[in-house]
Amino acid sequence: MPLRPIGHPPPHGPPLTTTQVDTRVSSIDVKLAALNSELSAYQTKMSKMRDGPGKNALRQKALKVLQRRKQYESQRDQLSQQSWNMEQAGMMQDNLKNVMTTVDAMKTTTKELKKQYGKVDVDKIEQMQDEMADLMEVGNEIQESISRAYDVPEDVDESELDAELEALGEESMFESSMGESAMPSFLQDEVAPPQFIDEPPEQHKVKEAAGGLG
Repeated sequence: MPLRPIGHPPPHGPPLTTTQVDTRVSSIDVKLAALNSELSAYQTKMSKMRDGPGKNALRQKALKVLQRRKQYESQRDQLSQQSWNMEQAGMMQDNLKNVMTTVDAMKTTTKELKKQYGKVDVDKIEQMQDEMADLMEVGNEIQESISRAYDVPEDVDESELDAELEALGEESMFESSMGESAMPSFLQDEVAPPQFIDEPPEQHKVKEAAGGLG
């Protein structure tokens, strides 16, 4: 069976994949191993034979095996190169996909950023920052103003203050001398009994008076 040139797909067949090419390379390696074993056996036999028709016939067989080995080696080299090229093409295709994915993501991000930042007025932001700074300054001034301590006027005489302080002290001592349980005079008038009664009424006399009224 004649060998078909490697690197070309079968007639009307789909192109080979990297896995299929690697499988063929492995198959050729098996055949090459068998041919090498056969050549080694021929060489061993010929080394023990004398020159003559028998050795020449064996030599012709070895030459045919050697020719087949060269053809398989050529096919193997072509398949290996084809597999390498396919791997490189696949890597380039993957890299291209990654690049396109990155480019698409960048386009989408750029589009969204334009939508967002296109609506922002930088001048207005700076103006708002200035207004906020002014308001903060005014607020600090207000805080300082309302927390300011009020000093005693300079025209107040210290002797007058001492006299007022002494008066407050005397008033405090007077209130203490009255005691904590002292009752105001108007309350004492209401609670105390009348001054014209010499002794309190007896209980049975109150009952008799009540019965006589009945």
